[in-house]
Amino acid sequence: MSLPDTLTLEVVTPERAVVKESVAEVLLPGREGYLGILPGHTPLLTELSTGALTYRQGSQTRRLAVSGGFAEVLPDRVIVLADCAERAEEIDVARAGTALATAEKQRAAAAGTDWEAAQQAVNRARTRLEVAGPAHGSEGRAAH
Repeated sequence: MSLPDTLTLEVVTPERAVVKESVAEVLLPGREGYLGILPGHTPLLTELSTGALTYRQGSQTRRLAVSGGFAEVLPDRVIVLADCAERAEEIDVARAGTALATAEKQRAAAAGTDWEAAQQAVNRARTRLEVAGPAHGSEGRAAH
């Protein structure tokens, strides 16, 4: 049995399909750290963490901000069922910056489970800013 040369990457949220493309590799934020996926990967199921999902098509690399959910990896396919996923160009940088400042204030004032929820909000906002990158400025569209 020959190994596939590409993977079909599907990223969906409860609201929409975000990506369905043929890709050369995927790097995704699993619960225990980032996972690099190439065609022919051993099947697995993992819980997603908040982070940047990166995929490569030829010489072009694209990124998504993802948070929560699961990923199923098969030798020729990666299916990501995310609670939230946004392409870099969809992220409103100004809004993400405001969300980060608000989340950091809430985290500073929180304790116990409130602190954990505030830390998750900080992680989501930081990931969105990281994925959007400086080249996007505040021209991104509103986020979900």
